[in-house]
Amino acid sequence: MINYEVFRTPQVIVYAKGAFERVGVETALRGKKALIVSDSIMQSLGNIDKCVEILSQENVQSEVYTGVVSEPTDRYVAEALALFTGSGCDTIISLGGGSCIDTAKAVAVLASNGGYISDYMGAKKLAATSPIPHIAIPTTAGTGSEATDVTIITNVADDVKMMIKQPAFMPAVAIVDPVLSMSSPKKVTAATGVDALSHAVEAYLSKKAHPMTDVLALAAIRLIVPNLRQAFDNPEDVAAREAMSTGSMYAGMAFSNASVCLVHGMSRPIGALFHVPHGISNAMLLPAVLEFSKESCLERLADIGRLFAGNEETLLMQEAAEFAVEQVKKLCLDLEIPNLESWGIDQTEFEKALPKMAADALISGSPNNNPRVPDQQEIEALYRLCYNYQFASDEMSGKLS
Repeated sequence: MINYEVFRTPQVIVYAKGAFERVGVETALRGKKALIVSDSIMQSLGNIDKCVEILSQENVQSEVYTGVVSEPTDRYVAEALALFTGSGCDTIISLGGGSCIDTAKAVAVLASNGGYISDYMGAKKLAATSPIPHIAIPTTAGTGSEATDVTIITNVADDVKMMIKQPAFMPAVAIVDPVLSMSSPKKVTAATGVDALSHAVEAYLSKKAHPMTDVLALAAIRLIVPNLRQAFDNPEDVAAREAMSTGSMYAGMAFSNASVCLVHGMSRPIGALFHVPHGISNAMLLPAVLEFSKESCLERLADIGRLFAGNEETLLMQEAAEFAVEQVKKLCLDLEIPNLESWGIDQTEFEKALPKMAADALISGSPNNNPRVPDQQEIEALYRLCYNYQFASDEMSGKLS
C-alpha cells in the first residue's frame, strides 16, 4: 500500500487590507442570491449592510440570518437552513467569527445533501453532493475556520460538541481582511489569538503532521508569537492585526490537514457543558497539556521553544522544550486568560461532569493524535489540574510525569 498525504484548502483565498470589497465579485461568480450568516455585532458595526451593498453592486440579492449568538448549535443550523431554502438562495456568505463560519459550513452541506447535522458525525453520513458555494469572511484572527474542512456544532439535546470533518465542509472562498478584526474587544483578541496558537502548535505536534503542514504551522507560530501581545495591547496596530490574520489562516490550513490533538479533544466538552468559548477553553488547557506531552515530543516542542526565543539556536533540546511551555504560560498570563475556577464554573458541578467530559474527549478521536495519548483517568487528572491552574507558577513540573 502506498502511503500518501492529502492537503486541502479553499479554492480561492483573497487576503489583504480591503479584501472585503471582493465579496461581490466572488459571490456573483457562484450565484445570484446569497444567505449572509452573521450575528448582531456585525449588524451593529454596519458590516452586514456593507456586505449587502457590495453584493447589490454585482446584482446579487441577499437574505440575512443574524441568529448566531454563541458557540454554534444545531438549532442555529436548522434556523439558517430554513431561511436559505425558503428564500431561494443559492450561495452562502459567513461574516463573523468561527461560530458564524461553522454554522454556514453546516448549512452549505445540508442544503445540498440533506439530513440532520449530527448524521455527519464520525462520517456516519458522507456528503456525496457538492456543497452550496460558501464564501467565508472571518472577523477575528483566531479560529482559522475559513480555511478548514471542519465544523464544530453543539448538539443541544445531548450537550455534545460535535467535531465534523469532511472535504465538503471546506469553504469555496476565504476572504481575509485584517481590518475587520480591528473591532474585536481585547478579550476576544486574546481568546482567538491563543486559539490560533493552539491550532499551530497542535498541528506541529500531531502524529498526522507532514512536511506541508509543518511549514504552515511554524510560519503561523512565527507570526503569532511576536504580534499577539501587540494586537492585544494596541488594538489599532494594523500591522499586528494583519500578521495575526495571516497567522490564523496558516494555522487553520495546518490543523485542517494535520488534525488537532488533546487540547481540542478536552476543550470541546468544556464548551458544551459549561458554555466556555472555544478559544478560551483551549487557552485554559494548552500549558497543562504541553507539560503532559513534553517528554513525548521534545524535539518538536524544542523547535517551538526556539521560535519563542527569537530563533535562538543555542538552546538545548530539553531547555528549549521547557522554554516553550513556560512562554505559553506567560503569554496566557499576560493576555489575562482565566482558569476554569475564575471563569465561574462550580467545582462540584465540574467534578460531577469529569467522567462524561473525559469520555467525550476520547470519543472525539483528537487525543489519539497527541504525542502522548492519555487514558480516561489521565484526562480527568488534567481537567482537575486546569480547574484552578495558575499560569504564573511552575507548579506543574513533575505532577503528571
